Amino acid sequence: MAHPSTSSPVYGMRMHTTGRVGFRVVTHAPSSSAPVSQFRGYSSALVADAMGRFGFMDGEIRSRSGVAVCGPVVTIATRPGDNLMVHYALEIARPGDVLVVATGGNSTHAVFGEIMCHTALARGIAGIVIDGAIRDASAIAALHFPVFSRSVCIGSCDKDGPGEIGVPISCGGVAVQPGDIVVADNDGIAVVPRGDAAHVLAAVYEVADKERAHLAALRAGELSVPAVAARLRQCGILGEA
Repeated sequence: MAHPSTSSPVYGMRMHTTGRVGFRVVTHAPSSSAPVSQFRGYSSALVADAMGRFGFMDGEIRSRSGVAVCGPVVTIATRPGDNLMVHYALEIARPGDVLVVATGGNSTHAVFGEIMCHTALARGIAGIVIDGAIRDASAIAALHFPVFSRSVCIGSCDKDGPGEIGVPISCGGVAVQPGDIVVADNDGIAVVPRGDAAHVLAAVYEVADKERAHLAALRAGELSVPAVAARLRQCGILGEA
């Protein structure tokens, strides 16, 4: 028998839990506190730099469609070789959400494919990141849907469970909480903790300003990087100017 639903605050949101352990579904009420839209237009690399070079998934999880995405996270934990909860997440996710899926280390059973991609598009889901496999990669790329995965494999999945939605997961070596912000592109995937979003955004602006100033200096003919030159002088490689 399913446990009674419960609710409690998490990261400034209200959460509602149904189901028993192994089949829990935790849904979160929307909140305007995380400035998701303000991260759009910035690269994953810049966002990772703004977090002290932390918070990025390992490079084996790559873009399969060449389309970038930025949005709030819906987390999914699956049993290896099963995608029951990925299907259910497609039903309950809000438009603009990014599904982030941990598969228990499996990369030989695709938890997402072309038909599911059509469903995601119809429901307005922004994209999906999978620490595991997808299939139908060419068809998905033709649909221009943002998909990131560790592997591409034609192996199919069971739809039995267990699995959970809206719980903390590890994906690509990064701890991911529901409501975190994903910034993903061809270079990689950065995950901004929801509770730190405002601080990270301020750092993003600072890093972006420094990069713009550096590019302006390069265009003006200043080809040396001042910080590098200073370090080389400190190490005794360059003499004092």
